[in-house]
Amino acid sequence: MSVEAVGTVRRGRGARKAQRQTRGVTMLPALKRGIPVMEPMSAERVAQIDAASMDILENVGVVFRDPVALEDWRRAGADVRGETVHLDRGHVRELIKTIPATFTYHARNPANNLPFGGDYAMFVPMTGAPYLRDMDDLRRNPTLEDLANFHKLSHMLPAMHSSAHHIVEPYDHPISQRHLRITYSSMKHSDKTFMGMTTSPKNAEDVLAMCAILFGRDYMMTHPVVTGNCNGNSPLVWDETMLGAMRAFVRMNQPVLCSPFVLGGANTPAGTAPTVAQLNAEALSALAYTQVVRKGAPAIYGHYLATVSMKSGAPMAGTPEISLMNMMIGQMARFYDIPWRTSNTLGGAKTFDAQAGYESASTMMAVLMSGAHYIWHSAGWNEAGMHCSMAKFVVDAEQCAMGYRMAQGINWEGFDEAIAAVSDVGPGGHYLGHPHTLENFQQAFFMPELFDNNSIEQWQADGSVEINERALTRVRALLDEYQEPTLDAGINEALLDYIARREREIPAADALNQDL
Repeated sequence: MSVEAVGTVRRGRGARKAQRQTRGVTMLPALKRGIPVMEPMSAERVAQIDAASMDILENVGVVFRDPVALEDWRRAGADVRGETVHLDRGHVRELIKTIPATFTYHARNPANNLPFGGDYAMFVPMTGAPYLRDMDDLRRNPTLEDLANFHKLSHMLPAMHSSAHHIVEPYDHPISQRHLRITYSSMKHSDKTFMGMTTSPKNAEDVLAMCAILFGRDYMMTHPVVTGNCNGNSPLVWDETMLGAMRAFVRMNQPVLCSPFVLGGANTPAGTAPTVAQLNAEALSALAYTQVVRKGAPAIYGHYLATVSMKSGAPMAGTPEISLMNMMIGQMARFYDIPWRTSNTLGGAKTFDAQAGYESASTMMAVLMSGAHYIWHSAGWNEAGMHCSMAKFVVDAEQCAMGYRMAQGINWEGFDEAIAAVSDVGPGGHYLGHPHTLENFQQAFFMPELFDNNSIEQWQADGSVEINERALTRVRALLDEYQEPTLDAGINEALLDYIARREREIPAADALNQDL
């Protein structure tokens, strides 16, 4: 495979522009945690949550609305009563022991491979928005071109470790065929790792077939290259669509997020601790099932967390309980020694305003302190996920870079040299012209590019530009500087041939019958 490595500096014509592009597309390595995690529960409380979850699995049971899964569970020795599976806690513990605690994600550009789990984490953009706020800050339906632009931004932004998949829904393409074009866009416009559509079992199989063209089927059986997400229907239901897609990923040895969809107080009990107990039971039932399908397959403890406003019934972001639940779930995932996923920079605001900033910052801080590994929805999310904002996308990405720096912990390198500068400067002096400062100022303290820290006089002289406008200017510049990380010509042709064949086989008229 011929792939242009991120960080390559070209010579000759356009070298100056290429150098700007090189700086823009060099991805940060996987975040290696250097700070302690926040653990609000004692060992006794962790055991209490575990016991409550296991009681739910044994006595209440979990519905698996899928005949294949029910037969799998019967063969595995579970107590199956109709569609309800009752799971013995010892059986669950034995099954989840075989989930790898760590593995490596492999991208089409090996420079973008990512160690995952343990101390390592990754930032992934938001997905699933039915609307966007575009470069003119207009809220509208997205297109394939808009999706491509988000994939290009994901490629250009250093703190984004993935191009995800349907960051926004491309409404100019039939629903029944979208997964093909979405997957191709993820692969074509970035050489980072990406996600795969799980909107139906067949769609998941198409994604995996395209991954096999890109990476090779044999390679995939031993190397994680793509991530699937399967949402549970809280309370305590897994359906045929998600389970079929889950099996497709697991059989190919590809990681899948087992994600209960939690609206605290609506589909869970009205309380932080009991919500986590139910969510934990739901996640464990799916994680255990992945190991019934394929022992040793990578799987990720997932969830989507929101609390529900008792005034309106609408989901809320950035609340204290969500932060506490993230920290609690982190403890439970570590208790089982399973990598876990959470959601980041969530906001319910309708525009990129102070509410969006406060909610996103609150969520990010809790996520970083909770020790999450797969940090999804890390850029663009607003209006409870109803739109992806291009302005917020780039600001969120810069905030992820900021959070990355914090979560790395304290840098002690050069400590003695810096202390020696104290003697040079002495009382009443300043460090601005000291050789140590000149050598280290660029990396000593994080300097955001999109936030303005000038005096008000300077800000006014520069046009009184607020954050939304600055961010949109940055979006335009990134897209102008973008250069595609070219796919091997033979692989590209094979992908397009596969898409063309499947689009002939999948009637566009089926669009209204597909569930996205």
